[in-house]
Amino acid sequence: MASKRGNDSLEQAAYKKLRRRVVHVFSEGKVTEPSYIEIIRAQGVPKDAATTPDVRIANDRAPGSQRKPIKLVEAAVTLMREETRKAKKAKVAAKLMPEVWCLFDRDEHESIEAALKMAKEGNVKVAFSHPCFELWRLLHHKPVASSFGGVCDEAVKLLPFATDTQNIKVVQPGEIERGSYAVAKKRALEINAAYGDHVSKIHRDPYTDVFKFVEDGLGIASY
Repeated sequence: MASKRGNDSLEQAAYKKLRRRVVHVFSEGKVTEPSYIEIIRAQGVPKDAATTPDVRIANDRAPGSQRKPIKLVEAAVTLMREETRKAKKAKVAAKLMPEVWCLFDRDEHESIEAALKMAKEGNVKVAFSHPCFELWRLLHHKPVASSFGGVCDEAVKLLPFATDTQNIKVVQPGEIERGSYAVAKKRALEINAAYGDHVSKIHRDPYTDVFKFVEDGLGIASY
């Protein structure tokens, strides 16, 4: 068995070879968010091609029981702590320090406030949607002017392709139209601004800040 010191040396050597920032992503959905990420990384215009991050889905094999927001954040905080330790030992430049993101929804989950608090304290970033990620998908196609009552299915019904035979959970390349990102972000900012600053985002329906993940996490300026 390799010694701990030997393992640490290998980790430091790996970090010293880094040329791009590594972004680890924990997603609530096993299919939807990863398929969206894959498509926009392929089609998107990077903010800076020289510094486009290396994006890794951290929980791609996790079972459903480990995909609740509080469980996602617990795992994300642990990974962030481990990756930060390795990076600091290897004296990684600040611009290459690792990031960990969680993508999850309000839906009908419990412990949302605790999950957001834990993420903030653990330096884990969160992309949050209320009632669900499908709101962000919907905003690429049409504006939203009313609440969904916390019911994700109500948002899904409005997707223009919801009656198609394709699996609605899988984001298809044709769903992401050229120029749709700017439109979706504008609509998201408008619905988010409909509430006063005193209203927490977990009580805003509808709400989404996935655009922050697109720009800050994935390093994508548009698509």
